[in-house]
Amino acid sequence: MRVLSGIQPSGRLHIGNYFGAMRQHLQLQAENDGFYFIADYHAMTSGPKPDDLRKCKFAVAMDYLALGLDTNKTVFWCQSDVPEVTELCWILSCITPMGLLQRCVSYKDKIAQGLSANHGLFAYPVLQAADILIFDSNLVPVGADQKQHIEVTRDIADYFNNIYGETFVLPKDYIIDSVAVVPGIDGRKMSKSYDNTIEIFEPETSVKKKVMRMVTDSTPVEQPKDPDKCNIFALLKLVASESEIKEWENKYRNGGMGYGDAKKRLVELLLEYFRPYRQKRAELEQNTDYVRKVLADGAERARTVAKKTLTRARKAVGLE
Repeated sequence: MRVLSGIQPSGRLHIGNYFGAMRQHLQLQAENDGFYFIADYHAMTSGPKPDDLRKCKFAVAMDYLALGLDTNKTVFWCQSDVPEVTELCWILSCITPMGLLQRCVSYKDKIAQGLSANHGLFAYPVLQAADILIFDSNLVPVGADQKQHIEVTRDIADYFNNIYGETFVLPKDYIIDSVAVVPGIDGRKMSKSYDNTIEIFEPETSVKKKVMRMVTDSTPVEQPKDPDKCNIFALLKLVASESEIKEWENKYRNGGMGYGDAKKRLVELLLEYFRPYRQKRAELEQNTDYVRKVLADGAERARTVAKKTLTRARKAVGLE
């Protein structure tokens, strides 16, 4: 099966990105044909500064490689290095009903968050459809809240196929359900927009400070506590062994344990979990030519596939 996913270079990646999606992407590459890209065109909808976009693109590339992306199994590239995608986006735009885009909740959500109401943001689903369809993708791993994006892609492909004949493979969503929400240090969903993240590769001293500042309730040490309502315990479940999770659950329910103890253990486990990846990323920072070569090779491999699909579409609509 061909699995495709993209990630926006909108800032340094945090553990919510990793446990919420990236870990599953990296696991899927073992038994599937992986196509993963850095979605820099999509990132432009929020108006990033040019230098920030350049830096973030390269940082995300190093992050993925450090975390275990296997370039022998997975095609990895920057979206803007495959121009066939934007040509297909225009072709798809010409058959996409306005009503379909107006029903997309993501546009309304972004506007509500304060982003400018630009055409790129409104037409985002069409570019996303081009990303998916041009690589004959079978599966697209997404969170449950993003399922509509894949449904829109299927609708657009259906419109095209009905008008011009069978041209595109209809993708299926692959719902990531292992972790619904990774809490940030303030208790809300971990997100850069809330400034409550713990970055994957930030200094270990900073990780410790952030964890020790995490919001908890005021239950006294001697009183029992509900682990299911504790942000510390939610993160412990991501990095501790099953047996240790059971031990902590008992400590919570029996009382006599302070949240500070759980925080200290969480710091140890987070640093231990990500330490090998930190070492790999430090090596990549000293070998940036290798990272650039990976992206260039990935773009070439991606374009080989994209050109074939684009040729089918061009012939179908009469451009060839």
